[in-house]
This record gives sequence, structure tokens and C-alpha cells, in this order.
Amino acid sequence: MKYTVLEETYVYEGYLRIKKGTISHDRFDDNSPVIYDREILDKSGFATVLLYEENTEQIILIKQFRYPTIELDGGWILEIPAGGIENGEDPKECAIREVYEETGYVVEHLELINSSYTSPGISNERMYLYFAEVHEEQKKGKGGGNLLEDEDIEIYKLHISEIRKELQSGIIKDAKTIIALQWFLLCKL
Repeated sequence: MKYTVLEETYVYEGYLRIKKGTISHDRFDDNSPVIYDREILDKSGFATVLLYEENTEQIILIKQFRYPTIELDGGWILEIPAGGIENGEDPKECAIREVYEETGYVVEHLELINSSYTSPGISNERMYLYFAEVHEEQKKGKGGGNLLEDEDIEIYKLHISEIRKELQSGIIKDAKTIIALQWFLLCKL
């Protein structure tokens, strides 16, 4: 099956970038092409880490304000550390940097859980989800986020015995965090 991008142009470039494209592609049932216009959120990938403090049996989460969540959830949500991959940056390097900025922990080894699209119907954003084990003594920095980016982050520790309860209660609203915690329950416990 074939596709052709007939035209692409940016219709908005700010904090987010929106690209409009005219696309033609073959159909599954025959070879007559379909042509249509679509807008996509053109976003670089991001790296995120499920951080497990092994000696205390706690998952390290962060709480921060997320503007898109204000209408339904009040703005502050729990999630795993994450951040955008800078141009030319390796996803692992990004993950290590973000963990340190947001939590203060120095990560030595990362295990790739998955690399996936977050919302392929509207965005090209790709998530690199990692797992890392740390110990309390690996907390070398303050954490709390990058002040140059106006991040204001609180560290939240979740004992592994509470993961199921927190997932069932619906307190955790962030999809990447839900995926990571479910993976932990399936693969590490």
C-alpha cells in the first residue's frame, strides 16, 4: 500500500505547532486512493521514567500543574517524571536529565519499557517510556523542576503496596503513569 503527502504547511507555530497536510493513500479494500486534509500537532518526542526507589519500595511520582487538566481535574496531577527530547538529543539522555531536574535522583541504568505514539490520530508525538531503580542515596539534587522553565514540582512517593488502590481509585489521571504502573504490577511484582 502506498501514500503520498501532496502538500504540507504550518498553520500555527507557538508553544505548540500545528501542521496541515493533504494526503492521498490506498484503501484496504481496493487500490483507489482516498484524498483528504488533516491537521496534526507536530510535537517532538518525550522521555519518561518509572522511578522505583528499591530500598524503600516506593515509586517516585511528581505533582505539578498542567493547564489542560483544569476543567476536569483542577490542574495539579500526579505523574512520572517526563520531558521533551531536545533536537539531536538521545531519548535516554533526556530521561536522565529530566529525572534529575524533577526529582534530584541520579539515574545510572535505564530499561526501555516501550516506545509508542501518544495519540496517533492527531499527533506525531512519540513517548519513550523507561524504568529505573534507584536508592535513597542517589538523590543528589533538590529536584522540583527546571526554574528556567518555570517548573514547580512536588515529589510524591507511592509505596508499591498502594499501586493497585491508587489505580482503582482513579486518583492517577495521567495515561503514561497508568501504563507504567500497570507494567510494574505485571512485570516487577
